[in-house]
Amino acid sequence: MDKKILCKKLGKELPALKVPPMPGPKGLEVMNLVSEEAWEMWKSHQTTLINEKHLDMSDPENRKYLMEQMDKFFNNEDYEKATGFKALD
Repeated sequence: MDKKILCKKLGKELPALKVPPMPGPKGLEVMNLVSEEAWEMWKSHQTTLINEKHLDMSDPENRKYLMEQMDKFFNNEDYEKATGFKALD
């Protein structure tokens, strides 16, 4: 049976991540507070930000920006959205 957590992004009990999604304390924090579903949502949004903003992930400032956006995303704060993206109706 999958472990469930109260996901801070989606506000409901959902299956937890099975392993930390990144090394270190931040990875453990995300694993303990964010569901698999919310993590998949973030990965998609993260890819959009990297592509649209042409982020170079070898640049520490770009990685810092992306981590800040991830924190805002999971805390349901005002995070950066893609400007060139249009949802299909």
